[in-house]
Amino acid sequence: MNDNDNRSIDRRSVIKAAASAGLVGLAGCSGGAPEDGGGGDGGDGSDGGDGESTDSSTDSGSETYTIGMVDSLSGSLSAFGQRNQRGKEIALDDVNSVGVGGGELAISQQDDQSTSQGGVSAAQTLVNQEEVPLLIGTVGSGVSTAIHESVVQNTDVVQISQNSTSPNLTNFPDLLRMPPAGKAQAEAISTLLDEDGNESAALAWINNDYGQSVGEAFIDAYDGEIVYNEPHDQGQSSYSSTISSMSDTDADAWVFITYQPEFATMSQEAFDLGVTDQAAWYGGDSVKGPKVLESAPEGSLDGMKAVVPSVPQDAENYQAFVSEFEERFGEEPTSWSAYAYDAVVVSALAIEAADEFTGSALMEVVRDVTRPEGEEATTYEAAHEILANGGSPSDVDYTGVSGPIDLDENGDPVGLLQVFEVVDHAYESAGFIEG
Repeated sequence: MNDNDNRSIDRRSVIKAAASAGLVGLAGCSGGAPEDGGGGDGGDGSDGGDGESTDSSTDSGSETYTIGMVDSLSGSLSAFGQRNQRGKEIALDDVNSVGVGGGELAISQQDDQSTSQGGVSAAQTLVNQEEVPLLIGTVGSGVSTAIHESVVQNTDVVQISQNSTSPNLTNFPDLLRMPPAGKAQAEAISTLLDEDGNESAALAWINNDYGQSVGEAFIDAYDGEIVYNEPHDQGQSSYSSTISSMSDTDADAWVFITYQPEFATMSQEAFDLGVTDQAAWYGGDSVKGPKVLESAPEGSLDGMKAVVPSVPQDAENYQAFVSEFEERFGEEPTSWSAYAYDAVVVSALAIEAADEFTGSALMEVVRDVTRPEGEEATTYEAAHEILANGGSPSDVDYTGVSGPIDLDENGDPVGLLQVFEVVDHAYESAGFIEG
């Protein structure tokens, strides 16, 4: 049961203190940046900048609850940041059309530039200077863990990653996330290789937490022979040495755990070297996207399979999200947009459910509002109604547009994975796997 009147008093004192420091009530609403096509991944940069605060206009005297968001608005992960911006925008409008804690939600935002250093600096601004009690962030798994270890850990701040999939995040129970862990992806890729009769594999992984942990999970799951297992650095102008070394192994399958810009370069160089047909190609979530196909010669990637986090495409709330997204932006959302949407909604539900607007109070309830013991609510409005009518956090089971969340003791959700295959230079669904 919630004492909303007492909670409002506690929150009001926090908001007044923050407002005196100029931290809340910032005008403007994020318009987002162009996003890639439906159902997949990809993008081409963002026009978002540092220090953006997104908020719907508020009536004079209403309370504003400001949380932080670190996102990849520039750099090699900006394609993901674009998706996040649009999902965040819709979520913010959905939350504020209903209200939260008697007021409205605002998001103060910083760009991590797709780097750990940028992420830590962005988080320090939000946590240490603006003193947000909850931080959504971020895309890259290594960046999320750097933020957690350098800024969030041993504080009362709640951190929810909107996109990070590295298995290593499981080692940080207070680092929550919306997408399923990359271990499930790695195991699914291994299963695909086995089912397709590949007895040996060459593995190329990007030299960071994401690449290493997902690569290790693949090696643990794969029954065949690993004949190449080497990292590559992010942002290089050429990866011809990687492709040449993989080619020299005569492996049955090539597995890429890397990012879209790096993979786009690799696929072009493989075509230039005439080795695209030498092995079957497989990849994780971060190698799939329209921009990859646009940069690859026609037909050069046909037959490649990629495993990506997915959404319950037939669910009513997801279809409503798709309709709103298409109406606003003229294209379908991706699973990453859905994860960002749910990160905002879960944050708002935690604010509604908590006794006060502090990190420690939010951490006490943030898992509970997603768990299956409560009454299922597939929209923010429905979940908010349960809480506003006196329900406790455990009375709510928010099932998001990305599917059931059910955050466990490690901060991991349940998840759904989808397999895509490139056919006639286009992505086609090849089935679903429960993560």
